Amino acid sequence: MNIRTDLAVEQINSDRLPDGVKKYSRGKAFDITEIVIETDEHRPTLGKGKGRYITLESKSLSRFSSNYEDMAEELADELKTFLPSGEILVAGLGNRDITPDAIGPWAAEKVLATRHLKNELEEDEEKFLTSLRPVSCLAGGVLGQTGIETAELIKAVCREIKPSAVIAVDALACSDVERLGTTIQLCDSGISPGSGVANSRRELSEATLGIPIIAVGIPTVVDMHTILHSFGNCEISDNTPNMMVTPRDIDRLAERGAELIAFGINLALQPSLSFDDVRGLF
Repeated sequence: MNIRTDLAVEQINSDRLPDGVKKYSRGKAFDITEIVIETDEHRPTLGKGKGRYITLESKSLSRFSSNYEDMAEELADELKTFLPSGEILVAGLGNRDITPDAIGPWAAEKVLATRHLKNELEEDEEKFLTSLRPVSCLAGGVLGQTGIETAELIKAVCREIKPSAVIAVDALACSDVERLGTTIQLCDSGISPGSGVANSRRELSEATLGIPIIAVGIPTVVDMHTILHSFGNCEISDNTPNMMVTPRDIDRLAERGAELIAFGINLALQPSLSFDDVRGLF
């Protein structure tokens, strides 16, 4: 059976790591698992290519936590390890009108865009603002809304503004219901929007865009066939109707998950800003 998941941690059996695959654990506010896949030879069996995959797990992200600030800062610290210097494009992938798919656009609209400030402000005016890292934000919708592939749109924007990297935020799929709305994944291997729900679009990766792509996402859906297989350990007929299942509190999860990701991105990109500074942006 084809188990649908975007999470590397669900593809790797920790008891028998293949050659060229390493796994590390750490974390304070989150339980963090880092998986490093050193070559592309395992892509056919693991479904994941060469890269670093960091999974941050906590209690439900739909609820405010007493250590929310620590969570945001730890997320930012992990994200910083992927970032090169220079200008960054933050791309919110997905459909803002469909709640389980809205995390990308909702997060992107909360990221501080600063690329325009040096041209808009006088040289001696607002020196603090002009010292911020140049950041652009894009949430262009999905193919069914625009008639344009997400990869085509981002590639065209990158060709014009020439960022040093892209942070692509998207909703993900998982195979374990306990990871719905409790997990954030970061990786540098790129992303194929919609792959977790069998609607894969053109890949966004360093191979296709020529610059690093850092993918950030939260699983918001799980495949019904996968649930039946996981709980019943039974084979599912190809004729059995299928559907994607999402948490009951998906509205709150999407809103607060997007906000936490935006917090992490802002703190990672603008280290001169404090948590309270970023909170003031919202």
